[in-house]
Order: sequence, then structure tokens, then C-alpha cells
Amino acid sequence: MTERPPQPGPRKDPVDVIVDQWAEVRPDLDTAGMEVFGRIFRLSRAMGDRMERAYARFGISRGEFDALATLRRSGEPYTLSPRQLSAALMLTTGGMTGRLDKLERAGLLRRSPDPHDRRGLQVTLTDRGLQLIDEAVGAGLAAQTEALASLEPERAAHLAGLLRDLLAATEK
Repeated sequence: MTERPPQPGPRKDPVDVIVDQWAEVRPDLDTAGMEVFGRIFRLSRAMGDRMERAYARFGISRGEFDALATLRRSGEPYTLSPRQLSAALMLTTGGMTGRLDKLERAGLLRRSPDPHDRRGLQVTLTDRGLQLIDEAVGAGLAAQTEALASLEPERAAHLAGLLRDLLAATEK
């Protein structure tokens, strides 16, 4: 068996253990992808959990945050059609309807007839929804900043660039 050279940085993580196990039983495998994507998957899960906790303080889930944030990012008057929201969030219209129902009941958005299309609706943030999403986005960014604090700013920027390149290559 060929030993992998020691990796710089912290002690072995769970991905290193898995890769070492594969090297023991299948030394012919190239596990470079596993080292990258295994960590991305674990990081995504861990950060997803952190973000859920950050948004839970505001009584919303990550999915509900995404809907409110999409409206907020659209700019004034913070209005989109359900179809535009579904497309932006990559959700079916059925999945979007349930999310909008809950947010409307909470008074965070309202649905109204589209003045330009008699068959359509518009979804608009309420004042309460605008205030909540502005606070929630701050809490979410604080959680992300805290997680990135272990990296020097230059390393974090370099990592962001590498991930942008990798994402672009995988979305072709």
C-alpha cells in the first residue's frame, strides 16, 4: 500500500479516514475527488444545520428564508410572481405554494392579483417580512463569518475562487 503524504493543516478528519480505508483495500483507486467532494458535502451539511439554527430564531426555515430573501433581493417593491420565485428557487409550483401559504399566514408576505395578467398573482414582502428578512440575513451572514474565521481572508477569497471554478465546471 502506498501511504498518502501527510496533509498540511489540522489533524486527520473523517474524510481522511475514509480515504485511508479505501487506499488499504483498493490502492488502485484515485480518491482525489472523494477528498474534495466528501469535505464539500460534510461542510454543506454542517453549515446547513448552522443556518437552520440561525433562521429558527426568526421562526423560519432555510427554505422560507430563501423565498423571503429572493423577494428582498429583487428590490423594491419586493414583488415577484410565484412562477418567478419557483424558478429562482428551483422548486415546483406545488412546493412553492406550501411555502408561500405558511409565510402568508405568518404575515411576512401577501399574494395579490397581478394587474398585468388577470390569471396571475404577485407575491410581495410585507413590512414585517422586510424587517424579518433583513434581520435573518444578518444572522445568517454572522454564522457564515464565524465559520470562515478559521481562515485568513486571503485563503477564504482563494477558496471562494476555487469553488467558483469547480462549480462552473460541474454545471456545464
